[in-house]
Amino acid sequence: MAKKRPVPVPADPIAGLVDAHTHLASTGGDVDELVARAVDAGVERICTVGDGLDEAELALRAAQDNDRVYAACAIHPTRAAELDDAARERLGEMARDPRCVAIGETGIDTYWITHDPERTAPLEVQEEALRWHIDLAVEHGKALMIHNREGDADLMRILADAPRPREVMLHCFSSPVDVAREAIGRGYVLSFAGNVTFKRNVGLREAAALAPAGQLLIETDAPYMTPEPFRGARNEPALIGHTARVVAEARGMGVEELAAEVGETFGRVFGL
Repeated sequence: MAKKRPVPVPADPIAGLVDAHTHLASTGGDVDELVARAVDAGVERICTVGDGLDEAELALRAAQDNDRVYAACAIHPTRAAELDDAARERLGEMARDPRCVAIGETGIDTYWITHDPERTAPLEVQEEALRWHIDLAVEHGKALMIHNREGDADLMRILADAPRPREVMLHCFSSPVDVAREAIGRGYVLSFAGNVTFKRNVGLREAAALAPAGQLLIETDAPYMTPEPFRGARNEPALIGHTARVVAEARGMGVEELAAEVGETFGRVFGL
């Protein structure tokens, strides 16, 4: 008989939490109910993200309809071939909306190029799309929200020679510690999701400990990356307290102190 997974429940409420990257439209259920459960767990602000034009539209609509929600809009690197002229025009309109606080998620993803190339865009198409999104972030003074899956060398190369956005956030940071050090040295912000709680990911907890105040965020990346002890179940913003407690422990600080620190960073990164 298969082992039954525990039903995810929020940690005890932690005042002042934020969720720097989630996908409300993909998490399932009513957006207002998801936000209400998050608020009950102590979450004050949420950035919901579109990985394609359709989800970006839903993210922006959620941000326009709920004062606690902000949007990030872009075309995901695996879908970079969808960045045609019409998509560029619409994303430019979204970037001008004050409820859109970041251009993302964009970046480099070579995982599917290796494992199933028909599921993704070629690397050169991803790079072209990333550079276009960088220019969009610079033009509108928005944060750049980066997706990186097994693309460290190419991503860091592109970011080094491209125009510098106001803020660069490496969402769901999952790279080795040496990449964390380089990113911190460049002034990028590392954002940690539920995979920082996985027992084997000692290096991610080391990276979370290395990031100075002002260069660290926490996120759910819901419905993905559900933290321990609920790994494998559907994630949602209300569960971010489990991740916050692990990150706080790695940094040797109280979770309330972490929430206040990360809340300040959230406000600065997203220009709030």
